[in-house]
Amino acid sequence: MAYATALHCRECGREYPIEPNYVCDFCFGPLEVTYDYDAIGNAISRESIQDGPLTMWRYDALLPVDRDVAVDIGTGMTPLLKADNLGKELGLNNLWIKNDAVNPSYSFKDRVVSVAVTKALEFGFDTLTCASTGNLAGAVAAHGAKAGMRTLVFIPANLEYGKVIGASVYGPTVVTVNGSYDDINRLCSELADNHKWAFVNINMRPYYSEGSKTLGYEVAEQLGWKAPDHAIVPLASGSLFTKIWKGFNEFAKLGLIDDVQTTMHGIQAAGCSPIVKAYDAGETHARPEVPDTIAKSLAIGNPADAYYALKILKETNGSAHAVPEDDVTEGILLLAQSEGIFAETAAGVVVSGLKQMVVDGLIHPDDSVVAYITGNGLKTQEAVASSVKPIQIEANMESFEENVLGTLAD
Repeated sequence: MAYATALHCRECGREYPIEPNYVCDFCFGPLEVTYDYDAIGNAISRESIQDGPLTMWRYDALLPVDRDVAVDIGTGMTPLLKADNLGKELGLNNLWIKNDAVNPSYSFKDRVVSVAVTKALEFGFDTLTCASTGNLAGAVAAHGAKAGMRTLVFIPANLEYGKVIGASVYGPTVVTVNGSYDDINRLCSELADNHKWAFVNINMRPYYSEGSKTLGYEVAEQLGWKAPDHAIVPLASGSLFTKIWKGFNEFAKLGLIDDVQTTMHGIQAAGCSPIVKAYDAGETHARPEVPDTIAKSLAIGNPADAYYALKILKETNGSAHAVPEDDVTEGILLLAQSEGIFAETAAGVVVSGLKQMVVDGLIHPDDSVVAYITGNGLKTQEAVASSVKPIQIEANMESFEENVLGTLAD
């Protein structure tokens, strides 16, 4: 059974019924799911979780829907890999990579969409849609196909072609919009007022965002039932960052792990870094900006959860960093060439940001560090295309020896 009991406003605390609603009528604060933690505590244990499916749905007691009705395409329980080579390069002895690039539609967005689509069906919706910077469009299209729902996805017209194909292949109506993600989100908010559609990141947002908590649960379980010393997370809207923190703390609240001492670090690309700028200025709210970044999956100039991400950064004595645009590709290549993981631009932001953090002395060499990799590099091949330089030869030994042999390292 699902243990969600209500929605509550994160600002004024007013409660609302479990409905497709996302904003408080009184103060316009965002709504979040309320759970009966006493009942959850009586229902789950480390053993019951380990006996569950090898997907994110092993944690369904902490989600607003039940695994028995889940729209599940096999999301979650992605690898947590000990990154010895990259760790050696950076000077870290306990670096781990949480590789969500291997989810079914190749990003962490499968987690949030699996929850949102399941809840949308429970509410009786027949049309599924979203505003997306790319990865969400693919996840919505895939889950919409699985659920048999009519599906529309709204994306920027300048999106990487791999992400356009990655969504289109599932058969949705793909709408490209001349504008930024923030422009698309405003359009979709207007559409949500006029159509009885399930917008996963608008009227379904309280349920949708809960899926990201599973990235906290999985890491804690995979580390042997403990939270890491440091978590390195890419920042877009800020929701992923806040929900990973929530996931760690819910496990501690239920006695599944010890009290959480994790320091949370958020990374953005310099071309779209409103949360980092607010952090650096000591402000509690991010000022909107127009994105101009190679990291399109993070290109949200008006991040909805910036306020809450900034609170967590302060609460955990964390840090926030903006990576120069030229360093994003370097981070992608460093991860690929050290650990054999080809990830998208958001990962380049995370790896380059982590590298600078070590240089700045923010992480001790023996601390346990988890870097969250959220999307697959096949979606953003343009970012590294200029770095790929194959050597063309004739089909004979002479051509090989003349053109290749001398280039090989000893």
